[in-house]
Parts: sequence; C-alpha cells; structure tokens
Amino acid sequence: MVMPWPPPDDDPFRPAWDPPAHHDEDARLAAIATQRLSADWTTRRQQITVTVQNRVIILAGVIADLETRQVAGELAWDIPGVADVCNTLRVAQRGRPQR
Repeated sequence: MVMPWPPPDDDPFRPAWDPPAHHDEDARLAAIATQRLSADWTTRRQQITVTVQNRVIILAGVIADLETRQVAGELAWDIPGVADVCNTLRVAQRGRPQR
C-alpha cells in the first residue's frame, strides 16, 4: 500500500486552529439585541441604532429619558456572548433651545 506524503488532510500551510468568525457572531448578537430592544415596552419606540464589533455592542441614538438609556444597556448586557456594551445613547433636549 502506498500513502502519499504528506497526507491530503495534513496541509502544512493550513493554520493549526481556525480563526474565530467574528462577523457571524457579531451578526447574531446584533440580531438578538435589535429583537430585544424592539420587544421591550421601554425601548420599542425609541430610535436606537445597534452596531456590533468584536462582540462589543454599541448603542447609539437619541432617546426620551435616562430610564430608557439604562434599560437599553441592561438588555444588551443580558445577551450571552457579549464582551462589552458601549452605551452612547443621548437624552433628547426638551423645551426651547438656549441661545
């Protein structure tokens, strides 16, 4: 019996481990975060943008009050697999703008 050397499955140029597919995990986390924010009664009518980079959820937009900001951050943190949450949500100004 003749065996080729190296065996076909043993490619010397292939890394020993497969690098993690961050884009797949990021897309999954973004979908879950968006679904949770749209389902919660506190955050569903707010203009919140969800971005995920390397398992870090970034929340951006203008919201009604501080409670909504806190709830959005907590909903993002409760997702399994999240490494960090960057909550950049801003509370909308009410009344006339100051000169």
